[in-house]
Amino acid sequence: MRWPSIRTRAGRKTTCYKGVMTLHILKLCVGVGSLEELADWQRRRLATLRKIDPNAELLHVTRQTPRREGFAPGSSIYWVIGGYIRARQRITALREERGTDGIVRCGLALGPELVATEPVPRRAFQGWRYFAASEVPADIASGAAGDHATMPPAMREALMELRLI
Repeated sequence: MRWPSIRTRAGRKTTCYKGVMTLHILKLCVGVGSLEELADWQRRRLATLRKIDPNAELLHVTRQTPRREGFAPGSSIYWVIGGYIRARQRITALREERGTDGIVRCGLALGPELVATEPVPRRAFQGWRYFAASEVPADIASGAAGDHATMPPAMREALMELRLI
């Protein structure tokens, strides 16, 4: 059953399915310079985890658990790399994680695929932010005409810095 559209406080329209709005999260990717570097880091991390536990999944652990209703199929984490939103990754589940210090944290279970998005400038912030579905950048279709992902990284960086792409 599809529920009617509702308006957010900012006046933007968003759709609610079965009483749950799709919720997205925006997160800085500190220490990573490109989407390729993030993908490589995640591959290596998952390989290391799977040596210990073959059923291990990729988790991004954060101190704060999202409190808003809305983690439903379609929820994603959007990665800010080098001052631009560059990619999204599906959030498959929320997991309770207890650190070695005994403190309970939230683990965002992530899907394996990183999807490149249209680059959108974003200033630095701490932690993560809720990201309205109406504000998310479009995916860059693989092999599409004008696909920025096929450019050499240095050229893409220079063009983005000049705000040409």
